[in-house]
Amino acid sequence: MRQDTKMPANASGFATAGTSPAGPPATGVGISIRGLGHRYGELRTIERLDLDLPAHGVLGLVGPSGCGKSTLLELIVGLQEPSTGRIEVGEESDRRARLAHCAFMPQRDLLLPWLAAIDNAALALRNRGVRRRDARAEAGLLFERFGLAGFEQAKPAELSGGMRQRIAFLRTLVAGKPILALDEPFASLDAITRAEMQEWLAGALSADPRSVVLVTHDVEEALYLCDRVAVLSARPARLIEELQAPAPRAPDRDEAVTDPQFVAVRERALRALHRGSQ
Repeated sequence: MRQDTKMPANASGFATAGTSPAGPPATGVGISIRGLGHRYGELRTIERLDLDLPAHGVLGLVGPSGCGKSTLLELIVGLQEPSTGRIEVGEESDRRARLAHCAFMPQRDLLLPWLAAIDNAALALRNRGVRRRDARAEAGLLFERFGLAGFEQAKPAELSGGMRQRIAFLRTLVAGKPILALDEPFASLDAITRAEMQEWLAGALSADPRSVVLVTHDVEEALYLCDRVAVLSARPARLIEELQAPAPRAPDRDEAVTDPQFVAVRERALRALHRGSQ
């Protein structure tokens, strides 16, 4: 397994030019959720949920296992239709229109093992009909900025977990969508690599703002990366409390998460989680 030893300290220079498919969208897109309910047959998964995400905001979703966080993410991006209520993405409620605005990154990196890193990263462009050479060139612009220079031709099995996650995120970003839906993107990583990836992603989002919905079980991760954190109850998911992060996407993670104000908000979030799980 090939390891990267040059994790970027920050993500300055992360964004490509605005005319690039991987560049930041010209205008931000927000999300509005009103009276949302969802069920699978008799199983209720979400009930009476109201949430808002402004353009270029970052919203974290935390809650007990199985409470419906991933289902909510799939509803937002248009992979499913809600049973009741309304979801608007950029003022569009149609499922296909929501899907057109969103890039979805699932829990597993889902890199194709037979493709080189550069081709995995360029997959969204290839799916849009971009020629292989042009798609590789476009995705390749970001490899150095993601700390991946020199690994373009490596297969997924040759890469560390952190590198695979960065390629998966690059693939999500290069799709050029204004909304990123991230479903526990760092859950499979060890604690040290996960902390590094959190710090790296914080810098990336500061350099290239997108509207982001992040699902995580880690309250600290949510408060560090997000502007606001919605604490959900056990199934069926309801909003227990919505918290403002004390210092969204602070550049120094260790300093941020040990700040007394951060610790106080984290304790408040944990108490809300406890209430919601009862």
